Amino acid sequence: MAQPFSSRKAKIYADVPEEKWNDWRWQLSNRLNSAEDIEKIFPLTESERKALNSSGLFRVDVTPYFISLIDPDDPEDPIRKQIIPRSEEMNAFTSMMEDSLAEDRHSPVPGLVHRYPDRVLMLVTTQCASYCRYCTRSRIVGDPGQTFNRQEFEAQIEYIKNTPQIRDVLLSGGDPLVLAPKILEDLLTRLREIPHIEIIRIGSRVPVFMPQRVTQELADMLSNFHPLWMNIHVNHPNEISAELAQATDRLTRAGIQLGNQCVLLAGVNDCVHIQRELVHKLVRVRVRPYYLYQCDLVEGAGHFRTPVAKGIEIIEGLRGHTSGYAVPQYIVDGPGGGGKIPLQPNYQISMSDHKIILRNYEGYITTYEEPVDYKIHDPKTCKACQAKRPEMGQTGLTGLLDGDQLFIKPEGFDNLHQRGGGEHRLKDESKWKPLGIGND
Repeated sequence: MAQPFSSRKAKIYADVPEEKWNDWRWQLSNRLNSAEDIEKIFPLTESERKALNSSGLFRVDVTPYFISLIDPDDPEDPIRKQIIPRSEEMNAFTSMMEDSLAEDRHSPVPGLVHRYPDRVLMLVTTQCASYCRYCTRSRIVGDPGQTFNRQEFEAQIEYIKNTPQIRDVLLSGGDPLVLAPKILEDLLTRLREIPHIEIIRIGSRVPVFMPQRVTQELADMLSNFHPLWMNIHVNHPNEISAELAQATDRLTRAGIQLGNQCVLLAGVNDCVHIQRELVHKLVRVRVRPYYLYQCDLVEGAGHFRTPVAKGIEIIEGLRGHTSGYAVPQYIVDGPGGGGKIPLQPNYQISMSDHKIILRNYEGYITTYEEPVDYKIHDPKTCKACQAKRPEMGQTGLTGLLDGDQLFIKPEGFDNLHQRGGGEHRLKDESKWKPLGIGND
């Protein structure tokens, strides 16, 4: 399929035959990871050279294809900043964490994160085609000694089998598409054999780092496990090449729904015009913008962080200025295991018991009249409410709205406030069932 996107090789690869260049195994085995290797592509800055020659930093590996997308004459190239370390990685910052999302705390068996009631994150490898300098899982990713084995896969699958409320499994890592093809196919087969698994998702940056991996054979194999969704990871318009367009074409023709997860990065894509160009290019290659992530509080990523207001500004500059399905959700992944929290500009100005006042992206202000004869939805007579699936007590705010609980108390709240005989307690407090969130 013809696409208006460019393709290029760095000069040192000019004599590499197309057969080798388009072989994903060749791309993996010829990754660059040292100052000496990278300086064959472009001259390093002092900051980059210092980082590359330092010990203890997060692993460096870049495919020949991806490093070829960098403008060798621009030290501030947005792709370069994402994959070539700088000395700023050594700087500590306020609230820096090793495991900022508390994934390890929500891991019932090694490699499995069960943070949300009906879905799990299954970490299947710690290896990637290339390594992002802001990686959330840098505590384990890139370390060959942390790779998951078959025994751990068995424990993950057994847990999923024995937890019937799980309907959605996300394969991530590391990157699932760097697994040996037979291992990946076996994992997908095992998951599809579990009756309560409705959908399988794959999170991968391989189509971006190494689109050569997305062969017709891979697309055909993945198509055997529908419904299967995939989120790729593009942060800048320069990453969308003819090769990526070909890879997304293969995947979508195989029936795989594609979304994009972008991380907001200072000096890379913290500009509404760059983000608008990015989402426009994404939808042209049939990838729907899904999330715009605030950069996590992970070690080594302090210099990439922006104020949250910058993300709100970007969404403000997209909503109404482009197609609605091209506007991602802006997400802060709550530090300490709070999960994904969506933020957006405030379009609600005021409200009363019968009217709500709204503004649009242009500043146009309007009112919406509320219905005066709305019949309140009654969960007690609603068949869907009565048949809702169990969620391990994690009903949260919906539990308050549904009447399952009158309040949510932080851990230790009762002990802290038990200053008397309890004569001021709420009447009939005992009738409220515990939600399981922050209770003793």
